[in-house]
Amino acid sequence: MNLASLQGLNVLVTRPAPQQQSIREAIKSLGGHAIHFPLIDIVPLRGTENIQELEQKVRALDSYQVLIFVSTNGARLGKEWFTNYAAKIPDKIDVIAVGPTTAKMVSTLFECTVMHSDTGMTSEDILSLPVLKEIAGKHIGIVRGKGGRELLAKELCQRGAIVDYFEVYQREIHVYEPEELINVVNCEQINVVTITSGEALARFSDLAIDNKAALSLIPLVVPSARLASQAERLGYKVVRNSNGADNSSMLTVLKDIASSGSIRNEG
Repeated sequence: MNLASLQGLNVLVTRPAPQQQSIREAIKSLGGHAIHFPLIDIVPLRGTENIQELEQKVRALDSYQVLIFVSTNGARLGKEWFTNYAAKIPDKIDVIAVGPTTAKMVSTLFECTVMHSDTGMTSEDILSLPVLKEIAGKHIGIVRGKGGRELLAKELCQRGAIVDYFEVYQREIHVYEPEELINVVNCEQINVVTITSGEALARFSDLAIDNKAALSLIPLVVPSARLASQAERLGYKVVRNSNGADNSSMLTVLKDIASSGSIRNEG
């Protein structure tokens, strides 16, 4: 088998709808089969109070010294808010993104210079950037969805920064009947699952509860050591860390799985 081939891989892609098409196309182009089974939906921010609070922060963008985008969803949906109320990100603001994919999107959408860590794609990696070392008294905005990890904000506050969230979207659990997951796994002969967030992993485990013995044997590809540890604690037997949620990182691990000869195919 060609080392670059994904022949024989039937991949369950669980990303939200906005992010799934490119990875599915990449898997298909390499000879694999990809089925979209979203676990979390990305929806516009709702609620008058939430919207008014966000509008006030965007209008006051000039008072910030640092702006951090934690995802492509934040970049894409944040663009609408920033365009409506702030025109553009002021040149004086240091713009940071978690991971090269988000950095590229922010740079394209906002036409600005964007920094990102060269060592990894997590909040921990962002915190190691020199620009975030001496930040006492600085006003920092984190562009993200409602809810999510608090590590980044907590650490920045401990370093003396004043931190606000620009919550430009919210996540909702995608509704399925309990048997839908095992049905698609069996019908499509799924032998690899990609999961890119802790929320998605929790949702997958909820849906897998009645078929955990079988589903725990299917390899999971996750984007970080933190998520890999979480999956292992939940009882999944084969967990692969791609060290990034971008397509390139995920595909590297999928190629390795395909070339190992250990994939499960059932007729």
